[in-house]
Formats: sequence, C-alpha cells, structure tokens
Amino acid sequence: MEIWPAIDLRHGKPVRLKQGDYDRQTIFGDDPVEFAKRWQDAGAKRLHLVDLDAARGDDPERNRDAAKRIVEATGLPCQLGGGVRDEAAIELLLGLGLTRLVVGSQALKQPAWFASMCDRYPDQLAAGIDARDGMVATDGWLETSTTPAIELAQDLRSRTANIAAIIYTDIARDGMMSGPNFDGLAQMASATDIPLVASGGVTTLEDVRQLVEMDMPAAIIGRSLYDGAMNLEDVVKIASDL
Repeated sequence: MEIWPAIDLRHGKPVRLKQGDYDRQTIFGDDPVEFAKRWQDAGAKRLHLVDLDAARGDDPERNRDAAKRIVEATGLPCQLGGGVRDEAAIELLLGLGLTRLVVGSQALKQPAWFASMCDRYPDQLAAGIDARDGMVATDGWLETSTTPAIELAQDLRSRTANIAAIIYTDIARDGMMSGPNFDGLAQMASATDIPLVASGGVTTLEDVRQLVEMDMPAAIIGRSLYDGAMNLEDVVKIASDL
C-alpha cells in the first residue's frame, strides 16, 4: 500500500484543519519544506499536498511557491489538490513539477470536462471525492451536493479510462483522529476499478493494518503524523511501502 503523508498549505505554511473547518486550524510551523524533508527522511516515497487557499478561492500564490520548493527540495513524486478548476491551472501546476493533480468540485460539476482533461493528461489527474454522509461535498467542503459519491465515481469511469485514482475522503473523519470509514471505503472500492486512495481519519497502526488487509492501493495520512500518534517509519513498514 502506498503511503502519502499530507502537507496542507495555507498562506504558504503547513497547517491542519478539523473536518475542513478553516476556523479550526492548527499551524505546524513556517516552512512546509521542513516537513517534506522530515517525511522523506522517515521513508516517504511520495507526498500529498493540499492548497487550502485555492480550494476556497483565495490567492494561491504562496502555496504554489511552497509546492514548487517541496518538489525541488525532495525530488519526490507529489500530488496536489485544491482549486484545480480549469486547464490553465492544470498546465501551471504540472509545470511546477507536480506528478499528479486532484480535481474535486469540477469533477462533480463538469464531469465531461474532467473526463476530457483525463484523456488529455492521462494518469496525471485524480478525482477528489469528498463525502458527507455518502454525498459529495464541494467548494472546500462548504457545500454538500445531492450526488452519491459512488454514483459520481461510476459516472467518471464510464466517461474515461485515463483517470489516475480516486482520493476518497470521509469529511466526518478528517482530522478527528477517529479512524477511517472502512465500510464507506469498501463500498467505494467495489464500485469501480479505479485505484482508490483512502483519506481521512487514518489514526493508528491498526487502521493501517486494516487498510492493508482490505487491499487498499494507497492511503493519505495527516494529523496523526503531526501529532505523533504514529511514526511514519512504522506506517511504511506495515504498508510494505519500502
């Protein structure tokens, strides 16, 4: 199982939010490159970056500069999500050296466009499907749609064979240190053949073991690493992501 340590960026700094709430923010320092190197030294082979400013329409310039510096400093494959809404953003971000981009709201609102972008940039775009009670949440988690997350995944697969992955996040679990929604992940995994990345709530080594037993292709881990609830070295060993 691939392990993607998360670095959430706001105003160029590494932060974590609880349940996507910008008013429940913890700042973990001034330089996200420091955390990127820390995770690399601990065995990370890839990184998951989130542009929290772009996700809600704020100026992303500092976060994009931070992402570029992380790519250059580590040389690791990095994927970035948040505010990827048009082809201009896709071209700009891939031009920074990012390996893969996560498209969220626009994959729901404009599935035909997203599918066409997957075909134009094969295996470089992943769908970020964030769910609240099984329904897709959009616009930085500020809105909840009436579209079931599984239906969106199946619709996207019917439109393109070139989608790289689905990043599936249960908002209720994200940043809450409460464990993943294993039932929701299992349902999503069985809904399509798109590689699934578990995100949100991965808190203990037992959570990691259970995901491995489920044959989950990949997992994103955030707050539990920052809070010291898990050591990345142990996570990497359990996942056999060596």
